[in-house]
Amino acid sequence: MSLPNEKKERDISPIHAPDIEQANTTWDDTVEIPAELDKRITRKLDKHLMPWLFGLWLLAFIDRSNMGNARIDGLAEDLHLDANKFNVALAVFYVPYICYDIPSNLVIKYFKAGYYLPTLLISWGVISLCTGFVTSYAGLLIARTFLGLAEGGLLGGMLVYLAMFYRRYQLLYRITLFYCAAPLSGAFGGLLATGLAQISAGGYDGWPFIFFIEGAITVVFGIVVLFMLPHTPSDVKFLSPEEHSACLARMRLDAHGSSPTAEVAHEKFSWYWVKRALLNVNTIVLSLNFFAIITPIYSFSLFLPTIIKSLGYTSVKAQLLTVPPNMGAFFTVLIAGHFSDKLRIRGLLMLVGCSLAVIGYIMLIASTHTLTQYGGTFFVAAGIFPCSPLIMGWLTNNLAPHYVRATGTGFQIMVANMAAFIATFTYLQEDAPRYITGHAINIGMLGLALILTTTNILYCKWENRMRATGKRDYRLQEEDEGMLGYRHPYFKYTI
Repeated sequence: MSLPNEKKERDISPIHAPDIEQANTTWDDTVEIPAELDKRITRKLDKHLMPWLFGLWLLAFIDRSNMGNARIDGLAEDLHLDANKFNVALAVFYVPYICYDIPSNLVIKYFKAGYYLPTLLISWGVISLCTGFVTSYAGLLIARTFLGLAEGGLLGGMLVYLAMFYRRYQLLYRITLFYCAAPLSGAFGGLLATGLAQISAGGYDGWPFIFFIEGAITVVFGIVVLFMLPHTPSDVKFLSPEEHSACLARMRLDAHGSSPTAEVAHEKFSWYWVKRALLNVNTIVLSLNFFAIITPIYSFSLFLPTIIKSLGYTSVKAQLLTVPPNMGAFFTVLIAGHFSDKLRIRGLLMLVGCSLAVIGYIMLIASTHTLTQYGGTFFVAAGIFPCSPLIMGWLTNNLAPHYVRATGTGFQIMVANMAAFIATFTYLQEDAPRYITGHAINIGMLGLALILTTTNILYCKWENRMRATGKRDYRLQEEDEGMLGYRHPYFKYTI
């Protein structure tokens, strides 16, 4: 992309050309894409990409969190797991999961994303299915380890994949469109587990069928997705020639000088970009922030059935009562994503979400009334689940080009998932039935998230002000413009 000279405006807004005929099939980065054409491209991308990505994440979260459902349906008793062994089985999943985040993001384009993502899905579906055959603690640890390896590249890969197709202020809502599957999986998984746990056949009773059926569904879905996803915008087949050209052009426009080449498919890997990703203030602050946020998210997903059962409900009723708070979170994730892209803000909505979650945990600690405590789970779910796509979208917006984004998002998810070692030991059996220690830990993490979110808002505002006043223009003379990436003076940080 050619850069504007000093006489052009600093925001390098494209030139509007209403006289260009709609029949034109070639668009470049000096012409504004007509709004109707842009919307048509976005609708087609949504139609052909988002349902499959939603299904990927729904099944990932179900297969990841069904241990909590299986636990109260006999898993712990059949495998002779005490509380500590169960927590270790949860934690071991995250060791390979964390280690594979960055490498997976760096190879996703090489192995072709349209094949790579569903292959991960098929792999963990097979492993999840095999978990139902486990008869010992050691076998459970092995299954959980391989499951973590198979799922390790998915989330970061989906973020990088979406960033290839959507402009920066379309991206967050698309992240929420698939991420809302996380709370939905808590609702759907609880209902599904309630029914599957009643099955008894072939010498297996109850909980194994949670893994058998859910794993089989995952494998079948993964095979279907293999034939559905394009690898990059250059490979899209469902757009007309004009739409395809405009799709590529709008991504070049959106890069604001941060991309060294015209298309993602042509970008080459360099360790220079890896270094740039890790030295970005946003990468460091938002990675630590995600660590703080993911602690209550994971502990809530894994232990909600246990927390609700401790309020005095039976196992079946506890499973069913996990549905309402998760459904509430499903809608708040969508609402937050919509307004985040519409208003082009990330940090302020995160401050609101973290505050709501803190209120929920205070209700769980301070009250002894069952309905008040149960109401607290609604506040927690509504507050923490929207924060996850917000913080991932925030970092993805502020990193460019492709390999910087791939490294930074992989690093963010790697750091964040280290919180799993805290989350899986947050709610210990000896703390039942109030679990005050676990709730207090999550309040502390959310307090840290509030501090880090505020810090990054202030940093991004300061840096944008420096660029707007020309104090970063020296980079255009001192460095190769194609190697500036997110450091380009015309690239503005999302706040």
